[in-house]
Amino acid sequence: MSEATANQPQFALQRVYLKDASLETPAGAKSFTQPWQPEINLEMNTRTNALDENHHEVVLTLTVTAKNAGETAFLVEVQQAAIFLIAGIEGAELHHTLGAFCPNLLFPYAREAVDNFVTKASFPPLMLAPVNFDALYAQQMQQRAEEQPAAEETH
Repeated sequence: MSEATANQPQFALQRVYLKDASLETPAGAKSFTQPWQPEINLEMNTRTNALDENHHEVVLTLTVTAKNAGETAFLVEVQQAAIFLIAGIEGAELHHTLGAFCPNLLFPYAREAVDNFVTKASFPPLMLAPVNFDALYAQQMQQRAEEQPAAEETH
């Protein structure tokens, strides 16, 4: 490897895996005896863990709750994870990569896992709409920037 290549930023998806998953159907059979007009709620969360200098685990958690006629028909939680090789990327660029780019790569896997659980529980397929992780990341950074001055004023 030449010195010029060694200094180039490197990014590679090493492994994608389902870290944890659960399905609950609290209403049981009652869910199937009523007209299906669900209210779907999606909660998302990401977390990162530095495994070593160049390897990071990113976990995208999707929690989907479907209520029908005021009762919870199902609740699915999926933790889709991956190990990424990231070298030569630092600071804000690394933070953005881990906070937006990596979750964007994980979302299709998590969405498929959610749909598989829902259909295996005998509910209609559930294809979650695409998510703009770059916009969510920018919104989160703006919110942090706005909170920072407020925290400094209280000291």
